[in-house]
Amino acid sequence: MKECSFEKNKEKCNCTYPCSKKGICCECIEYHRKRGEMPACYFPDDIEETYDRSIENFIKIFNERGSGYLNN
Repeated sequence: MKECSFEKNKEKCNCTYPCSKKGICCECIEYHRKRGEMPACYFPDDIEETYDRSIENFIKIFNERGSGYLNN
């Protein structure tokens, strides 16, 4: 199994919430999945700042903006 590149992940992470999981993607994904949410990296920066990580919000933004915002 390939090691997680914490420092590289942390540089790319757009999450603005102060959290111990920043840069540890596997823990972040597990945390949000258990809560029925998506991690910050699935949202454009302006939406991420609202901390609404719900799947419903992801679908709404995806439908409004298309998949282009995911290519940041």
